[in-house]
Amino acid sequence: MKYLIIKAACLLTAVCGAGACTKNYLEINSNPYEVSKDQMKAKDYAIASGLAAMFGTVISTDVNTAQFTDCLLGGTQGGYYADSNNGWTSTISKYNPTDDWTRVFLYSDRVIPQLYGNMSNVEGISDDPLVRAILKIVKVCVLSRVTDTYGPIPYSEIGRTGKIQVAYDPQPKVYAQMFDELDEAIALLDANLDRSITATTDQVFDGSARKWCRFANSMKLRLALRIVYTDFRSSKGLSPQQIGEQAVAHPVGVMRSNADNAQLSPRAFGKDGNPLYTACMYNTPAGSLTGGDSHAAADIVCYMNGYRDPRREKYFSRARFAGDDAPEYAGMRRGIAIPALSTVGLLYSGVHFVEGRTTPVQWMNAAEVAFLRAEAAGVFGWQMGGSARECYEQGVRLSFEQWGVSGVETYLAGRTLPETYVDPNGGQASFPEQLSTLGVAWNDGATKQEMQERILIQKWIANFHLGNEAWADYRRTGFPHLIPALESVVGNNTQGIHNLKLGARRMPYPADEATNNPVNYAHAVELLGGPDNMATRMWWDCNPAVK
Repeated sequence: MKYLIIKAACLLTAVCGAGACTKNYLEINSNPYEVSKDQMKAKDYAIASGLAAMFGTVISTDVNTAQFTDCLLGGTQGGYYADSNNGWTSTISKYNPTDDWTRVFLYSDRVIPQLYGNMSNVEGISDDPLVRAILKIVKVCVLSRVTDTYGPIPYSEIGRTGKIQVAYDPQPKVYAQMFDELDEAIALLDANLDRSITATTDQVFDGSARKWCRFANSMKLRLALRIVYTDFRSSKGLSPQQIGEQAVAHPVGVMRSNADNAQLSPRAFGKDGNPLYTACMYNTPAGSLTGGDSHAAADIVCYMNGYRDPRREKYFSRARFAGDDAPEYAGMRRGIAIPALSTVGLLYSGVHFVEGRTTPVQWMNAAEVAFLRAEAAGVFGWQMGGSARECYEQGVRLSFEQWGVSGVETYLAGRTLPETYVDPNGGQASFPEQLSTLGVAWNDGATKQEMQERILIQKWIANFHLGNEAWADYRRTGFPHLIPALESVVGNNTQGIHNLKLGARRMPYPADEATNNPVNYAHAVELLGGPDNMATRMWWDCNPAVK
């Protein structure tokens, strides 16, 4: 963050005037992301502006917001990034964050207010079915991240009344509504597949109805696997398996090539560029070649070092430790007493962005979809249009192609194991346990557990930067095995986390909800089924093997 953490009192500054933080979402005053009445007269401009602002709420294009949601939360809990600003004493990785750090998904004006305000504007000026479909898909993309952070959330009532202080929906109901909205979007797109909107209006798929349809089906598959261990039934009576199979069997289907990847073009960024790049580079000390507030996590570096993964040069900057035995790539352990950034922290590998501040922001890639199909087919027996092995190897190949590296056949035959973590800072935060006993090469005789672990490891590597997705997979499956926080640092945390292997299962609700929305907040905690802390497991986090 740029010298100051966002303070709770100003998280809603752009939306709420003094003393007016219970304003209707659809009556936001002076929201810079909503178009003015004069601008609305230019319909195409207004639609383009509204869509751009909505796209900026999936992974926020606001740097401070994205830093909290995707660097300090998803990036760390997913095993991709490590906090490296030694001025921070209360962090999510240490399980002692302040409310300012954990409330952002629900209370930042750059997420839900920006989403709904602009959605309302666009709905008021466009009856184009393609635009309507895009609105529904983007809404699900945003709110799926919010519900998977907290559990029960306001969903149906926000859309109906626009108010902040409304009832929370049980998480199964949230998922049912998300599947309904994806189905509604797909139906609109099915009827208009040969049409498009102008490329300048759509900074994700350049106006292609077919690509939006593939993305919607891919989101259905992602969310169906998320809830695979539950007894969920959709509003149409469908099980997760039926929802996933329906998505893959659809005539347009799911993402199959990197041309289908969902990513936000840099032309949608503000002056700060890619928000994750800028957030990682905040507070870079003089002379550092590796970044500032965030560095590469030891977890993913250990796996990729052990697998001799050629994507490392695309993911990480080289470490700067001296000596003949100094590692080329060395990540920092999460949940430790952070060493001084200006003298030690800058020696660890940084988070690399191939095109710097103009690197597109990834939402979903075809490699992930191939791994979803591999897991669904191999572990759960779903009909995915290919065998688990075919989908697994396709996922690796797609990822290598996406990142522009060679050597995929050698990699797929690899039998080396992830390296154990030896902290190059004098061994202070080393972790001597073997993270996994699995190499990359497919094993036709593997148990379902081994198959799932192998698939999830490669999916995790391919999804680099998508930390919230990695965190959700870790909670759902227990894979990949991550390096736990140091007991000596986090053992007395205030968030109820005693099993450091399990780690954080969710984020607590914003503290203001208990006073500003007490009845609905109490019901939300009741729905949650446990204390409002980071240790309570949400509805879909019910895999009996994860303990």
